[in-house]
This record gives sequence, structure tokens and C-alpha cells, in this order.
Amino acid sequence: LTVLGKAHEFFQICDVEGKGFITRQDMQSLHPELPLSLEELEKVFVTLDADGNGSLTPKEFTTGFSEFGKHVFCSALNSEMMHQSEGEAACPLKCKETVNDDDDDEFQFSNLMDRLGAKKVLDDDSDVKQLWLQLRKDEPHLLSNFEEFLVRIFSQLQEADNEKNELECALKKKISAYDEEIQHLYEEMEQQIKKEKEQFLLKETERFQSYSQDLKCKLLSKEQELEQLVQQQKRV
Repeated sequence: LTVLGKAHEFFQICDVEGKGFITRQDMQSLHPELPLSLEELEKVFVTLDADGNGSLTPKEFTTGFSEFGKHVFCSALNSEMMHQSEGEAACPLKCKETVNDDDDDEFQFSNLMDRLGAKKVLDDDSDVKQLWLQLRKDEPHLLSNFEEFLVRIFSQLQEADNEKNELECALKKKISAYDEEIQHLYEEMEQQIKKEKEQFLLKETERFQSYSQDLKCKLLSKEQELEQLVQQQKRV
């Protein structure tokens, strides 16, 4: 078999369910058949997982396999390629992981947090990071379970945050509608007061004019009486 052929065959062995991708659990289930510890398998998985999404596509697997995996995995396939400097082939992988271990941890965790949208709902991820790093180092077989747990938790947190934002938006709309209603009532009240004031002034004006007219009539009547008295005095 060619390198790509062996990679494809090994991929099918790992993907026993025919999902079209390989998870950590798929690879770890072959631990008894491989000359690698669970921790080393985890490092291999992380290295092959180029986009850090927690699963290996056929392209990711065959690409990584052709670069360094053939000397590590071929024992599971009884391949003749195991005779080609097995120690030298394994060393580059381990050395690479050792040299870049801290940077890789930072990258993988940062990538995980980005995919989970953690920055939107979590101000400080230091506690999560510490636990993630500890599991990655001491209990790598539990890391995928922890990441699945984080996916569920952050999904629920994101839903809660979305609900909060929706409630805040609805509340703002209600407050805006309430303010508009109050403003409308205030304007109507002003118009009503203005109208009543105008009606009051009109009535007062009409009453004053009527009162003035009465006074004029009375004054005229008095003047006529006075004129009559003057005429009577003259006759006497």
C-alpha cells in the first residue's frame, strides 16, 4: 500500500461507525493496538487536528499521516514501513510537541474559547483554562468530555444571554412606547387646558360686555330721570 492508501485504511479502522470523521474517543479506542500511550495519542490527535475543532477529517488525517504518522501507526496495519527508523520518526513528533507545547496549549484553548463564543458570556476564563490545561496534561482521555460539557454550558449561557438581550430590547421598546404615550397625554392635557382657558376668557369677555351694557342702560336711565327733574324744577 502507498502512504495515502495506508492512511485511508487506518482512517476507516478508526472510524468504525462510518461518520466520515474521527474523534478523540475513536483514536483512543485503538490504544491497545498501538505502541503509544493515551497521552501520546492525545498529542498526535491535537497535532493532526489542524483547525482545532475536536475532529479529524480524512484530509487532515491523511495530510498529517503522510508527514509523520506513518512510522507511528503502521504497526496496527502490520506494515513493512515500521522498519524505517521508527525511533527517528517518532522523535520529530515528540520534539515538536515538547518545544511548542505551551504555545500549542495557548492556541488550542484560545481556539476553543473562540468557537464557543466564550468572550461574549465570560469575563475571565482563567479558571476554565486552568482546569482545561490540567486535564490536557494529566487526564487527556477526559478532555473531550470536558470540552463537550463546555459546549453545552456555553450554549446555555449564550441562549440565556440572548434571552436577556431580547428582554432588554423589549423593555426598551415598552419604555419608549410608555414615554410616547405620556408625551401624547401631556400634549392633549395642554391642549385641553388651553381650550378651557380660551373658553373661560370668552365667557368672561361676554359677561363683562353684558355688564357694561347694563351699566350704560342704567346710566342712561338715570340721566333721563335727572333731566326730567331739572325740567320740573324749571317749571316751578
